[in-house]
Amino acid sequence: MTGPRGLFVAFEGGDGVGKTTQQALLAERLRARGRDVVVTREPGDSRIGQQVRAIVLDGGELDPRAEALLFAADRADHVAHVIRPALERGAVVLVDRYVDSSVTYQGEGRGLGREQIAAISRFATQGLLPHLTVVLDLDEAARAERVRRQSYVDRIEREPDHLHERVRQAFLELAAAAPDRYLVVDAARTPEEIAADIAVAVDKVIEG
Repeated sequence: MTGPRGLFVAFEGGDGVGKTTQQALLAERLRARGRDVVVTREPGDSRIGQQVRAIVLDGGELDPRAEALLFAADRADHVAHVIRPALERGAVVLVDRYVDSSVTYQGEGRGLGREQIAAISRFATQGLLPHLTVVLDLDEAARAERVRRQSYVDRIEREPDHLHERVRQAFLELAAAAPDRYLVVDAARTPEEIAADIAVAVDKVIEG
């Protein structure tokens, strides 16, 4: 008798939209149902993640290509040593940021080209895609206000609002192009309302 199949869910969206909160709520729900759940993030939870995070988020200015390649290096190690092993044992992997963050922030926001960044990420991940990507969407004014209330704002969060708006639109376009793999949720609602929508979508993937 085989155990449950692995499930891979990515949480995407702009800074300050509530990805970490929703990731934690879904993890709690799935663990209550007896699932093995791995909660992870990019950059940060690969073997080189803390060093990469210190450079790309907490360091000084970077050439955009160097920034993109550092994210890709972190992702390659993350997939090889955290995500794939967990999926292979039948776990649920919930990741805060994945390929789409690079495609939107570096591809669109930095102007490097979405397809070029997508190609780098395909190489880094060996083509591994989430079963479901949840895009938490919030209008730019509300998102920026949430970030301003944070105790610490990282290097990318400090980028101008117009860059973050381009990133937001890129997320929405990616989701519209593959509606079977994406769920776009209104992040202005209460965490409980958002979590309920995500739970329904995740159940559909599990049952499908």
